[in-house]
Amino acid sequence: MKLYGYFRSSAAFRVRIALNLKGVKVENDFRHLRKGEHLTPQYAAINPQKLLPALQLDSGQILSQSLAIIEYLDETHPQPPLLPRDPVGRARVRSLAMIPACEIHPIQNLRVMAYLKDQYELDDVGTSAWSRHWIETGFDAYEASVGKDKNTGAFSHGDSPTMADLCLVPQVFNAARFKVDMDRYPTIRRIHEACMKLSAFDLAQPSKQPDAEA
Repeated sequence: MKLYGYFRSSAAFRVRIALNLKGVKVENDFRHLRKGEHLTPQYAAINPQKLLPALQLDSGQILSQSLAIIEYLDETHPQPPLLPRDPVGRARVRSLAMIPACEIHPIQNLRVMAYLKDQYELDDVGTSAWSRHWIETGFDAYEASVGKDKNTGAFSHGDSPTMADLCLVPQVFNAARFKVDMDRYPTIRRIHEACMKLSAFDLAQPSKQPDAEA
């Protein structure tokens, strides 16, 4: 299989963690987001959304959207499971995963920052404040959701990583970039620390990718 990604892409980060947990090896095809390498006609033919990541299967089929890719990997490589067996547990994990993946990340990613600068003339201070606001709004909800829930264990749901953690960890990395005060989120910070002790998470982080830049 081939993974189209970029070292700093939060969505690609999620998929890298899943691949590591599952022990699945892929060929990497890096597309530099800041250089617009995902906007070329060649890549648009691969993924019409012109977003990263995309996963090309051995059959040639292309999968896009990180959560869909993660669920595909979980269904085709069941161990270790990234979703609980019980319907309520699966719904809880999906709900938690969607806070960073659907409520935070889409409105503070690179293309949104570029649009704010180009169309509304926000400077770096303004776009950083925008990103910080939406990260904090989402983290307030995530912290409240996991902080006192009996289903929270060492990780967001129980004592093994789930899809929720795969989505949370990259957003914590973004929070550091935008100087979010993580003291406000003790449960998130604890979960993040537990995740980063696992090689699957550690080896997936941006700084350890072949295309990493300072």
